[in-house]
Amino acid sequence: MEMAAPACYRHPNEPTRIVCQRCGRPICPQCMIPGSVGFQCPECVQEGMRQTRQQATPYAAKRSKDPKVTSIAIAAVNVAVWLLLVLTGGYDGAPMRYLSLAPVDVAFNGAWWQLITSGFSHVALWHIGFNMMVLYLLGPNVEQIVGRWKFLAIYFVSLLGGSAAVMLFSHPLGATLGASGAIYGLLGAVLMLAIKHKGDVRGILTWIGINVAVSFLWANVSWQGHLGGLVGGVLATAAVIYLPKQYRKFTWPLLGVIALIFIGLSVFRAGQLTA
Repeated sequence: MEMAAPACYRHPNEPTRIVCQRCGRPICPQCMIPGSVGFQCPECVQEGMRQTRQQATPYAAKRSKDPKVTSIAIAAVNVAVWLLLVLTGGYDGAPMRYLSLAPVDVAFNGAWWQLITSGFSHVALWHIGFNMMVLYLLGPNVEQIVGRWKFLAIYFVSLLGGSAAVMLFSHPLGATLGASGAIYGLLGAVLMLAIKHKGDVRGILTWIGINVAVSFLWANVSWQGHLGGLVGGVLATAAVIYLPKQYRKFTWPLLGVIALIFIGLSVFRAGQLTA
């Protein structure tokens, strides 16, 4: 004796022998939604879409499974370079002169790598300790919102912003080193995210204000690198979070333009020094 077909779970008057491949509930032709294998019911499709959205950031990027990994990797590079500098003479060693940013060296010897390498170079323990602590505190939070690659873009654009300001406003014969430009860029990123998402703007502004004041009051601190990095972080983050959805395909080109502007400013200053 043939058993009667079960009714669709959403339409009791519609018998069916088709079941959802995810939950097993009977579904009629009106409720059958094609999946990668078989058919699914509307509820399972909606749940799948919800889970997919949870895996994406608000800014068209894949959400990092562990956003701390990127910041730890950056910190590991900084620690490795710090050990190299400490073991090879510190401030007086040849590696320090090679890696730190000296505008005159860039202009006359073509040491353009210093625009990047200076941002990974430290000698004083307190210097690297403070920068890496702030990186670990802020970096994962920024990455969780914008995604890993856009976080890295913000970080490096901030670094270039700090280097450009050092080239433009520091003494040509001086040497600057440290990740502070990129770290201040993360402060700028947190500020922009707080504004966009209506977070605690007063708290981050107070933190930025204190750090900017320290930049000018503490001896041997590069206010140029700090403020340049802050500007870089603000601009790069704005490029990521403020473009309307229909124009987000231009995010990466816009980030590239900002980076090229900072590089162009450094090239302009180098030309002035050699003129």
